[in-house]
Amino acid sequence: MGEEDIPPALRQVLGFSTRERLNTLIHDIITTSQNQNDIRMSGEVERAMNELRAFMFAHVYTNPVAKGEEDRAEGLLERLFTYYMEHPEEISRTNYHMLEMGEPKDRIICDYIAGMTDQYAIAKYNEIFLPKQWQVY
Repeated sequence: MGEEDIPPALRQVLGFSTRERLNTLIHDIITTSQNQNDIRMSGEVERAMNELRAFMFAHVYTNPVAKGEEDRAEGLLERLFTYYMEHPEEISRTNYHMLEMGEPKDRIICDYIAGMTDQYAIAKYNEIFLPKQWQVY
């Protein structure tokens, strides 16, 4: 599943990349919520976001191929958790500072990993657990 598989009408409203979509959502919420008593989105962006959410559930999150990878993804997250519990100095400075302030280590490590994108978690896993490739120059 790629970016081009997202329906064009949704991409037109929300953006043509994850970064653009996040930017659209954040700016729309800020603009629409100004001088209001609650936080809200414009009708157009809210409808598009809900349609994108439904699309993602149907084609990505509950897709049998993705579901078939859940055990492997769970193993990846468990190994990262165990590693960072043993090496908390390798988490972000912000999270490490919270640890120094007395927050529970397991909660800090969970929060750190939860903040990772899928791609970043995979990259960190590869960096930590997979042997470096031999390079010949």
